[in-house]
Amino acid sequence: MIRLAIAEDHTIVRWALREALGKADDIEVVGESGTAAETLEMIKKERPDVLLLDISLPDRSGFDVLTEMRPLDTAPLVVVLTWHTEPSYAARAIAAGAHGYVSKSVSPEELLAAIRAVSRGEQVIPPGVDQLLANGDGHPASALTARESQVMEMLSRGMTNREIAEHLEISIKTVDTHRGHVLKKLGLRNNSELTRFAVKHGYVSL
Repeated sequence: MIRLAIAEDHTIVRWALREALGKADDIEVVGESGTAAETLEMIKKERPDVLLLDISLPDRSGFDVLTEMRPLDTAPLVVVLTWHTEPSYAARAIAAGAHGYVSKSVSPEELLAAIRAVSRGEQVIPPGVDQLLANGDGHPASALTARESQVMEMLSRGMTNREIAEHLEISIKTVDTHRGHVLKKLGLRNNSELTRFAVKHGYVSL
């Protein structure tokens, strides 16, 4: 029996996934979450074998979930389920620790097949992703540090430097330094361009 957890911010989508996948004889849906914070807590509590993860969560991105759960003894295998089909986007998810990457346009049967394959230790990735990974070209933001990625995401959500500083427990000056590094590394000029970049690449959704 595969113990499956679902991380998806839209309630109706979670319900549809639970109904469709829960009917399989070898699948038990053991938990659901709608935010990154809830997902990390659920992983620790429910200890699922496989996590079905939406990258665009309301509080933080699924990439943060992938990064933060790596050290956990309870870290599950992860299948990313998303509308983003670009190979570079999928490559970043795989590089961050996902074991499968599936479009939301697939049928329930195809999704079940991906979950079962990942539970057996197989990798499920779209065509072209393996070559991107081999070339080290998984994502345009791959040069960012973990802290820079956090600051980028928060800025793109409209948070001020002061709010970010309080949330991360760092100084406003440090936030501004990280912001400058992010803009320089990504070749962007201001927060508006940063927000467009973040939306395009799935750090946030509008």
